[in-house]
Amino acid sequence: MQIIQTVVVKQILTEKSRQQLFDNYYERNLQLQKECDQLQFELKRVEKTKTFSSGALRTHFKKEIQMRKEKTKLLEFQIEQLHILPLGSELKEKEVQALVEINIGDKWDERLGQPVIIIKDGIIEDIR
Repeated sequence: MQIIQTVVVKQILTEKSRQQLFDNYYERNLQLQKECDQLQFELKRVEKTKTFSSGALRTHFKKEIQMRKEKTKLLEFQIEQLHILPLGSELKEKEVQALVEINIGDKWDERLGQPVIIIKDGIIEDIR
């Protein structure tokens, strides 16, 4: 029988991966700031036209802007932490699903331990 199991993928921090992560965080941060600016512009435009109930609409726009600002703060914190982490640190990148073959007589605890894939600069280094 085959079952689906979650496998953690971790990345070893190198100069190359640190720069890639920084670039990724920076681009996402810029995108969120652009979205905030666009939402503020749209809010002002809609308020001038007065075609919608301004109270509920204003609250919705403010909520969306606030959500993006919180994500921006989180990204800024991640950038700070990225600079603090020493090279060689393992960072959880994502989780993937894998098919695992189980048979009668297998030891349950050994078969279902949390497997981990270690990646360094895009190359699989280890499977634990």
